[in-house]
Amino acid sequence: MAGARSFGNYDLAAALADLVDNSIKAGAYSLAILFEPADDDVTVRIRDDGAGMSRGELIDAMRPASSNPEDQRDVGDLGRFGWGLKSASLSQARVLTVVSWQDSLAYAARWNIDDLDDWAMDLFEGNDALSLLASPPVGTSGTEVVWTRCDRLYDSSLTASFDERLNEKIAHAKKQLSLVFHRYLAGEDGRRLEIRLQGLKLDPVDPFMTRHPATQSLDEEYVPVTPSEGVRVKPFVIPHFSKLTHEERLALGGDEGLVRNQGFYVYRNRRLIIHGTWFRLVPHGELSQLTRIRIDLPNSLDAEWKITLDKSDAQLPVNLRRRLREIVQRFSRRSMRVYRRRGVDLNTLEKTPVWRRNSHDGRIRYLINRDHPILRELLYEVPDQSIVQEAMRLVEYCIPIEAMAADVKGTGDSPVQPFTDPDQFDSLVQACMFAYLRQADTVSLSGFLAFARKAEPFSEQWKYTESLIKEKAKEWKLK
Repeated sequence: MAGARSFGNYDLAAALADLVDNSIKAGAYSLAILFEPADDDVTVRIRDDGAGMSRGELIDAMRPASSNPEDQRDVGDLGRFGWGLKSASLSQARVLTVVSWQDSLAYAARWNIDDLDDWAMDLFEGNDALSLLASPPVGTSGTEVVWTRCDRLYDSSLTASFDERLNEKIAHAKKQLSLVFHRYLAGEDGRRLEIRLQGLKLDPVDPFMTRHPATQSLDEEYVPVTPSEGVRVKPFVIPHFSKLTHEERLALGGDEGLVRNQGFYVYRNRRLIIHGTWFRLVPHGELSQLTRIRIDLPNSLDAEWKITLDKSDAQLPVNLRRRLREIVQRFSRRSMRVYRRRGVDLNTLEKTPVWRRNSHDGRIRYLINRDHPILRELLYEVPDQSIVQEAMRLVEYCIPIEAMAADVKGTGDSPVQPFTDPDQFDSLVQACMFAYLRQADTVSLSGFLAFARKAEPFSEQWKYTESLIKEKAKEWKLK
């Protein structure tokens, strides 16, 4: 049982997700997760309104390795090894208690890592079982999992306070659960699951942003894996960040950004298993970062995909590699076209460009615009402005015009702007704000919005720029 604490690669989010799997299997429609801190410890309670368990079912559920991974299971079963409840819970806590009720009958069972006596498990019935709940049961059936002595949630070796560490873990778990179970939270296939964490309802985080008008949804394909089983593959090309608000971009990019979240999204019974990987079929790249491919596989293919115990990883079957590589390459080209055709705001007038076009004696030259607000800041900041001026002239003299023209004529590809990273764009907006603070006579939110809208590249990406400025206004002390 002590070894079970190290099965898999569980963090708090993955451990909670394993318990949500059990609730879904039990037919639950509502699930509540509560953290109850006390001194340097916390009690975690996960309650659902599922079918509950009889005495025998509860004992079976608490038994280590309670099922054979090679047995045929119900198509909606999200488990496999019979370890999920135990390994997930014990990865975070030293004491696991499960209380379950059906009509007027209630039972509870407990494993205590520090008090194992010949594999004896504590068992409670009736009122003794119900007394382990913090509040009376609601509904005719349900189950509550209780973690106590959660030593993995409070690492005393870290310098941050317990509350800070716990709040950070809870915030991460909220994001992960909203993503992993987004299809259940959205009510796909007619079954909507409600998850509340610390009383707050989780909203689905759709990694494909299927309801956004700029998302391109492509036809689903069936790809066989065995003679009788296969997977369903559906590609999406998500919108360029210029068509998103800042909040939407953060939801799509997650903690690691858009580039790291491109790739395959593998689902098992609509539950996300692994995402943000190309399975080494193609490299991660900026121009394919808008490509996301959903793969739906049945639980009967767990062995072929080598689904891990903690459901955090999978391996691509060898006989799928060639077919999926073809799909990736085809739709990565679609992603590139979205970058090249992302469009500009034609209603923005009198904008300040980064480059000025100069036509003289039948020759066209492109010169850096020294009046651009951010470039003007560069001249202010450097004591010897002549150095900056010479550097700008060097860039102007060395524009690879001939190479660009040869690229256009020699290949079917079109030149694109190298700037694609929204994180870099965010830093440019902040640089624009510093320029505004220095150059404006009076400072206001409306003034900065007008200032930014006149300058490239913000005028072309105005929807995203405006949402970012308004979100950061308080931080930047703009009113």
